[in-house]
Amino acid sequence: MRSLLASLLAVFTLGTPAANQHDVKPILDELSAAFAKLEPQTMHPAEGVLKYEYPIPAGYYKQMWDWDGFFIGAHLAHQDLAKARYLKGWVMNFASASKDINGDGWVPGVLWSVKLPTPKPFPVLGWFMVKPFLAQGAVLASEAVGDYRWVAPIWDDLRRIDEYREKNQYDPKWKLFFWESAMQSGEDNNVALTNDEKDRNAILAADLNTFQLREYMAMAHLAEKIGRISEAAEYRAKSDRLREAILKNLWFPKEAMFFNRRRDNGQLVHRISGSNFIPFFEGLVPPKQGRRGIGRYLWSRNFMLASHGIRSLSRQDPAFNNVSMIDPYSNWQGPVWINTNYLCYLALKRYGFQKQAHELAEMLGHLLLADIQLFGSMHECYDGDTGQGLAPTAEQSKDHSFPGFVGWNLLVQDMLQCEANGDCMLLNWPGKN
Repeated sequence: MRSLLASLLAVFTLGTPAANQHDVKPILDELSAAFAKLEPQTMHPAEGVLKYEYPIPAGYYKQMWDWDGFFIGAHLAHQDLAKARYLKGWVMNFASASKDINGDGWVPGVLWSVKLPTPKPFPVLGWFMVKPFLAQGAVLASEAVGDYRWVAPIWDDLRRIDEYREKNQYDPKWKLFFWESAMQSGEDNNVALTNDEKDRNAILAADLNTFQLREYMAMAHLAEKIGRISEAAEYRAKSDRLREAILKNLWFPKEAMFFNRRRDNGQLVHRISGSNFIPFFEGLVPPKQGRRGIGRYLWSRNFMLASHGIRSLSRQDPAFNNVSMIDPYSNWQGPVWINTNYLCYLALKRYGFQKQAHELAEMLGHLLLADIQLFGSMHECYDGDTGQGLAPTAEQSKDHSFPGFVGWNLLVQDMLQCEANGDCMLLNWPGKN
């Protein structure tokens, strides 16, 4: 199997000279044909307590998840405006659930159609508060359908969700947000965070604060669209303050890198993981500084760059590995993940690494095509050096058959469309930087 995989991937070699940049249209066409069969698995009808259509990762995962749903829904809306209803439904399901659970704004980052959860910590997951993506999803869905009116009835729910996060995951001393745990971040065992039950809510995180910054900006945009002008000003002020705090406390110019740090003593979490690079996607530092950080760490074989994508942890880190695991944690200590590769792709584009962005889209296209040719579906993460799919496997599935995965891997099609014909999904909206 590995030799077959190697032969399928041998057609692409990292480091193609710019003058000989490959035409990715054939890869796009082939991947689009494969995705036409796989993508429908992610589109779930309304069911049970989830009253609206919603996106799911499919295969191993049948639930509705927070950032999975955002990325899948954004992809669906980009491919077909009519499919924006799944992104809209995802927002409305979370908003509705937050009101129906107890109305204080808490809603977990995963929902099942059978019943809504009781407001108490989950085993392993903890409180697992939904990540800050709902307002961004609402903006992207509204832009796709050309209508913001549906946001007004759920506006108070969206505000309560943000207020709950501010009450429970915001440190006024640092003026920054913190993850409850690595599990809540979605990067289940990220070494720049912690899952120690005695050390919950410990880490001020570069990725979370970037996501929350974008959420504030999206809330301001939504407020303007539905006539809540004073609230729009409130969210713009919050976004300005948060941006200032990120740059003051999490950006280190000498190293040209964002780092997490502990809340209790301010100690730097000096680990180079994929989450360090999320602020570059938002363009939080000037071009020269951003290019230094990306060139030094992200697009470097010594740190994050592998033959088949961008790793989730620097190869220099002592914890680096490519172990195939999914329970209780998926592995974010080395493997290539498509969703964060997509954000890194956007960071490359933003800071002028056009050739490198092209190469990343191409290598990921080949990676997924090889996987689909072997298995008829995909894996959720990959060994960046060999291209081997890691999880989920047949052995990790309850019925011992390969369950597959679709989900945010669909984003590779959006990357290739951007490179092939300039049809780019930048996850931005009118008036945003």
